[in-house]
Amino acid sequence: MIYGITLIILGILAAPSLLLSRKPDAQELLNKIAPYQGWIGLIFCIWGIWGIIQVVLNISLLSTLPIWWITWLAATVILAILGFILGYGMISKLLLSKNEQAKEKGEALLAKLAPIQGKLGLAGIIIGIWVIIATFI
Repeated sequence: MIYGITLIILGILAAPSLLLSRKPDAQELLNKIAPYQGWIGLIFCIWGIWGIIQVVLNISLLSTLPIWWITWLAATVILAILGFILGYGMISKLLLSKNEQAKEKGEALLAKLAPIQGKLGLAGIIIGIWVIIATFI
């Protein structure tokens, strides 16, 4: 369930136009969160990568609980990607600044992901809602 909640939060941060179209006064809240966006993204990127490792280590669940395993994989992949996009500034500053080649690869990956950030945010919200619903089923 925690994956679902975090995916919804990251989806809203990644696609703020969705929230702003419904609640124009939400810009104040987004402005308050903006200074922490890099740290939030970094933490969730690491958590998403750790989740992907856990999904791969538990691949045996694919034979018994395939829907749940696929949901878990989708949630952790979107979590890692949205975390990377939102936390790229912090990731670049802390991890990639010492290696020029890694920094270039990170910038290239960000350039590929940035045009679909809104769609990924929407996917994060949808998958987050599904994770919450699937937890109660």
